[in-house]
Amino acid sequence: MAIPVETFFLAPATQGTLQARIQQMIAGGILSGRFRRGEKLPSTRGLATHLGISRITVTLAYTELLANDYITARGRSGYFVSDNAPEPPLAPAPAARSETVDWTRAIGQRFTGGVTPEKPQDWASFRYPFIYGQADPTLFDHANWRLCAVQALGARDFTALTTDYYDQDDPQLIEFIARHTLPRRGIVARPSEILVTLGAQNALWLTAQVLLTQRRLAAIEDPCYHALRDILMQSRCRLAALPVDADGLPPESIPEGTDVIFTTPSHQCPTSATMPMERRRALLDRARELEAIIVEDDYEFEMSYLAAPSPALKSLDSDGRVVYVGSFSKSLFPGLRLGYLVGSEAFIREARALRASVLRHPPGHIQRTAAYFLSLGHYDAQIRRMARALAERRQVLEEAIQRNGLTIAGRGTFGGSSIWMHAPEGVDTTKVAFDLRARGVLIESGAPFFAAADPPTAFYRLAYSSIPSSRIGEGVRLVAEALA
Repeated sequence: MAIPVETFFLAPATQGTLQARIQQMIAGGILSGRFRRGEKLPSTRGLATHLGISRITVTLAYTELLANDYITARGRSGYFVSDNAPEPPLAPAPAARSETVDWTRAIGQRFTGGVTPEKPQDWASFRYPFIYGQADPTLFDHANWRLCAVQALGARDFTALTTDYYDQDDPQLIEFIARHTLPRRGIVARPSEILVTLGAQNALWLTAQVLLTQRRLAAIEDPCYHALRDILMQSRCRLAALPVDADGLPPESIPEGTDVIFTTPSHQCPTSATMPMERRRALLDRARELEAIIVEDDYEFEMSYLAAPSPALKSLDSDGRVVYVGSFSKSLFPGLRLGYLVGSEAFIREARALRASVLRHPPGHIQRTAAYFLSLGHYDAQIRRMARALAERRQVLEEAIQRNGLTIAGRGTFGGSSIWMHAPEGVDTTKVAFDLRARGVLIESGAPFFAAADPPTAFYRLAYSSIPSSRIGEGVRLVAEALA
């Protein structure tokens, strides 16, 4: 890497001849860490022209730096910072600044303080990563995704790449969602009823902002997706956390005055419970009685490899009161940050306007790349490949759980990528999860999923989307040892 000549300047405060000042300038850059080993310096002619001095002066300074092994010459390639140049000393931590602003008063609304668990960024370095929602590089179709990305960068797609859609989305992606993705869930929607989002979490945030006020009441499942609870707490709405059972959210528990009901009927998060058809119809009836809106998060329907999934709530909705949230992040990779909202046109119009004022729209290149990947059949092929792998891993995991005497609290009827577990009473799985890291094992404590200030400590989740079958047995054995 070449160091730009514009970064070189002679500080007026430096003393000595021009040659000495140039030496100080370069040596100081190396000692401070601004110029690093192997980086190319400007040519003597280029630096002399930039500084407005004689080239011979720069040459003499370079010669002295060569003699001191600060820099090295490589034939006709030029001058480089030497591999033997002194290492910059470790800088002390900067002292805390003395500020006069009282941030406790200046901050008008707080967004911290939730219970969202921390996921280690180096999760892939753990030998037994029973961690949810991360992509397995052995299952992802890198080659075809790369080809689709290159195709989306081509001249033919210049408009899709560079256009400011403002409040609109890539028409090719919208068309695929409307014609291929939604019909699989029994949903029929017009393009004006679909909005692309930055993942399901962004979709939930937009929904909460549009539907809720400080006076309105939102009903959520308990336990539930912790990020949803954080979003709703930040919206300052009133909140009712309703315990789920083996069939998901009980409609009869939804209190009077509820305005919005958030639910995960196909694959309850995190217990994996599947809501039966009879209860789905009862939930729609209860929402009709309350004149409430239902927000259906169908976050993992593609992972139904044991049997065909039940119809989405949205497909049973004849009133237009269900807002549907979908995502490609679980089936492709979480870093994609691509999801979608489906709802009545009046709702989508407001969500679209809010999205436009906050982030305009998800990047056009990402939308077009995904559209190609989906429409060319690569997505369906990947889903089939993941389904085979997850089915095998689930079987291995269930056998290991039984062999080690562990207790399952909930598992998906149609598939999924995790199993909800219950440790012996009195065990704090947060502490167990921390201790297991030293043995290369990652599990998720269940406490953050509960709404109570003093949540149950014995639940935990074992996910198998990112761990090969060959390591599951030993990993479960280590979990069982830690719990014992």
